[in-house]
Amino acid sequence: MLRSERGPMFWLVPICIVVLAAALIGVVVVNKDGSSDSAASEASDGSADSSGTSGSGDGTGQTSESGQTSDEPDFSFLERHDAEDSRAVGDDDAPVTLIMYSDYQCPYCATWNDETLPELMDFVDDGELRLEMRDLAVFGEASGTAARAAFAAGEQDAYLEFHNALFDDGKHRSESTLSQDALITLAEDLGLDGQQFNQDMNAVTAHEDLEANSAEARSIGVTSTPAFIIGGTPILGAQPTKEFVDAVDSALAEADDTGSADSAVRDDGHGQP
Repeated sequence: MLRSERGPMFWLVPICIVVLAAALIGVVVVNKDGSSDSAASEASDGSADSSGTSGSGDGTGQTSESGQTSDEPDFSFLERHDAEDSRAVGDDDAPVTLIMYSDYQCPYCATWNDETLPELMDFVDDGELRLEMRDLAVFGEASGTAARAAFAAGEQDAYLEFHNALFDDGKHRSESTLSQDALITLAEDLGLDGQQFNQDMNAVTAHEDLEANSAEARSIGVTSTPAFIIGGTPILGAQPTKEFVDAVDSALAEADDTGSADSAVRDDGHGQP
């Protein structure tokens, strides 16, 4: 069920996987100097603003006003659809998947979480959209600790609640409030088992998970946050909410067309010798 008229999202024919990384690298401005001292005042060190580029760069490559690339590859192969993924929200067989690469010290990620995520939850509640979160450590060690803490919250089926608490009121927490002790206290305030949370946050699996997400992001050129993939199409930066609603609507329409075409093919072949 569409919630807005389909906007001009500039969907283009996917190119081969061999050039996927190069295509996105040409759009995302590389920034490895993210400072964890003050993410809000130094957003250029790892945050992609609503123009789809990190603040310190000149936006090499072309992006549309919606933050989408001018030559869009298909990144749907990164969708996991893992029913055991504790940080995924929504049905694992939903027709559209949104992947978000985020950092808990990223101001634009916090803004998106406050302004746009609630609107997209309508799609999730209707079984039309699945959210797959990839928490990164672009801004440094404190971001990594927060990402592992979110992983630990997910082990107690409280990922989204913990995630939202870290972005409360559309603001990210300061570095000092992302210490291990502070995060355990937050978990306990949310009703989680603090001892189990501490163990899970420091477990090898939590470190491996963070590294796996970071490696995936690097492999496609994502070095600033937030970055999104909706139905296989990348969107860079915290674009206006309408751009995400339009993107999901367009992806749903495309999924519906694909499903109808597949059904027609099956019907045409039914009963044929």
